[in-house]
Amino acid sequence: MNNNNGYSRIISTGEHMGKYDRAPPDQLRGRPNFFKVTNCPNSDFALANLLAVSSRDFDKSTKYLLIDGCIFNVAQSNDLDSGLIGPSRIHRTWARLSLNQEVTVEPFDPFRNGKDVYLSNMEMEISFYSKAQEVRDVFDVVELSDVITKLFVFDFRGINLKGLITSVNVVSLDKVDDDSRKEQGQGFGILLKQTIISFVKSGSSNIQLKGNNRSRPANKIIQPDFKFEDMGIGGLDSEFSNIFRRAFASRIFPPDLIEKLGIQHVKGILLYGPPGTGKTLMARQIGKMLNSVEPIIVNGPEILNKFVGQSEENIRKLFAPAEEEYREKGDESQLHIIIFDELDAICKQRGGRSDNTGVGDSVVNQLLSKMDGVDQLNNILLIGMTNRKDLIDEALLRPGRLEVHIEVGLPDEKGRLQIIGIHTLKMRQNHILNKDVDLQELATLTRNFSGAEIAGLIKSASSFAFNRHIKVGTMAGIEADISKLEITRDDFLGALTEVKPAFGASEEELERCIQNHIIPYSPAVNKILKDGRLYIDQVRKSETSPLVSVLLHGDPGSGKTALAATLAIESEFPFCKLISPDGMVGYSESTKINELHKVFSDSYKSPISVIMIDDIERLIEWVPIGPRFSNAVLQTLIVLLGKQPPKGHRLLVLATSSQKSVLSELGLLDAFDADIKTPMIEQVESVDFVLKYFNLFEDVLRTETISKLNKAIEQSNSSQMAAIEDGLYDNKYMKRSGLKIGIKKLLLLMETSRQDSDSQQRFISLISEFI
Repeated sequence: MNNNNGYSRIISTGEHMGKYDRAPPDQLRGRPNFFKVTNCPNSDFALANLLAVSSRDFDKSTKYLLIDGCIFNVAQSNDLDSGLIGPSRIHRTWARLSLNQEVTVEPFDPFRNGKDVYLSNMEMEISFYSKAQEVRDVFDVVELSDVITKLFVFDFRGINLKGLITSVNVVSLDKVDDDSRKEQGQGFGILLKQTIISFVKSGSSNIQLKGNNRSRPANKIIQPDFKFEDMGIGGLDSEFSNIFRRAFASRIFPPDLIEKLGIQHVKGILLYGPPGTGKTLMARQIGKMLNSVEPIIVNGPEILNKFVGQSEENIRKLFAPAEEEYREKGDESQLHIIIFDELDAICKQRGGRSDNTGVGDSVVNQLLSKMDGVDQLNNILLIGMTNRKDLIDEALLRPGRLEVHIEVGLPDEKGRLQIIGIHTLKMRQNHILNKDVDLQELATLTRNFSGAEIAGLIKSASSFAFNRHIKVGTMAGIEADISKLEITRDDFLGALTEVKPAFGASEEELERCIQNHIIPYSPAVNKILKDGRLYIDQVRKSETSPLVSVLLHGDPGSGKTALAATLAIESEFPFCKLISPDGMVGYSESTKINELHKVFSDSYKSPISVIMIDDIERLIEWVPIGPRFSNAVLQTLIVLLGKQPPKGHRLLVLATSSQKSVLSELGLLDAFDADIKTPMIEQVESVDFVLKYFNLFEDVLRTETISKLNKAIEQSNSSQMAAIEDGLYDNKYMKRSGLKIGIKKLLLLMETSRQDSDSQQRFISLISEFI
């Protein structure tokens, strides 16, 4: 009943919807009395949220009673005998009272402890009073706020609704209009006209609410206590942040606000990236972090069925629960998550299949109609995962369908540290991980490792530790000191030698290109290395040139491949791949193109990469007879060399060729940003340096060998001059004789001479052919 001050009821909440374990003694007035519980004498009292008491026991000044820790609004009744109280059924359920139960009843004065008893905010959970009264009408929360002056049960347009107070905030009456008021933590208070009431749909009810809900609270779609580390997820913080902003932020706000904006929730997310980076793990764990229906997880190939129409039926079954709930509850229905693993298996480009069955196209059509067809659903979220985004039908990737595209790439050093910490958590908790293991060091050493490869690395390290405790001579016996098992730093270093990242550096292939190291036989060699390092620094540091391509050209055997491989290794870029003709022997033209495209695409998955293309004229199948070459491979290389990497990624391309003039004629030379010439050995002093570098001869013998080599060159020049004098040689075509040999050929001659008993004579005779 409203009093003259304009406020209505004292409401209370707590563990038992308002029951208090005790009340402060200074808030009680009068002595406790024992009363017996009976039925409410008048149904009007129930709808008015009033506790009926006998007018013989209490006068009209008694407004509130405290009964077993629960506060009630009081109304006198002449229909009750003395010593009886008449709560309604809903009151008895709330306060856990039974008929004929004796309870302690005390008058309650809310003002005994000051004026901080008025409600500033109140959250009420609304449902139908009974299942029989459920209707499909939508209730405006503004109208509800204007008529709700009763607690628990109230009449709204002839329909009895039930309200359950879930939280309250209390302030002083003289501060109720002050924006800077300080809210109290007290669990009860008096409802005012100024009280901000927030209505929330009961989870067990089909009631539908609409309108501006004053201060409606955020939808609790995110579990309050989830942690990525507890879910076994590491290195994906930025990806989760993007997913939350794009897919879940709009679902937190009230539906009426989203309706005012005129937008729809995101219905689909596509997670793509290299294998083993955590796409499937992330999708499965999203369901755990959300207050939603249990996610439906589907492997793409499971949808396909040999019977006509069954594949499409399987798609419809996935959406059936969401459709049924959306028909009943509308925008108040829960979120339904459908997770598609290997989405590219069923959603390839329409019209691109050769099986002539049309099943794949029909599946795509059915999925498109369910996501964004005539009967649109606003309570679904489809999460697709794939390693091949390029294979998926474009219509599925547009806004309104799988519109949020999140690339789950290789983790950076911080992410790798998180992943290693997750996988070694139990080792550290159980003191199995040796103190010499530095997780930060492992994170640095595992460049370009995916999450799955890091897990494999830790398994491999564990196997090294197991091996130390296996009895000699048997694979089944275990030593008795198994309690001393520890995984050490050496175990991880051993594991790094056998677990290699799929998108890492091709160190073994590159090292085979420089078996004899780089020999600084000439200042030109040091200059080539210096210039190459400048291009490496340019890619690493420059903000304006994320792509640099360099061509090393020269005669065959001049050391182009070794120099390029040395620069690639010295760069220490996480991704380093070698493209060589010997690795594509027998490949068709289309297979070569696909392989080239794959290497460049893989390089974009790493923040900074280097690609080495060796013997480029062999790669395009150029031969001087004809001439003939593969125009398709040539055009592919021209396009890839000019294609800028994605934002935030950098790429260095090192290529070698023995036919610079041919590349110029084909238009491939213009695709390179710079070219470096690798010289041949033309000075006897360079030969002397190489002989000394590899200690082929003793000092005296080496000096004698160089002297004989100089004499052979002089004799060749003298013979040429004599031929000119005799008219056997045209002077205008004369070129002074000298040495011209590639470093690769020189090293081969030296190794051949080493096998002969007269190595000096063998060496002079072999190298004389290059004078």
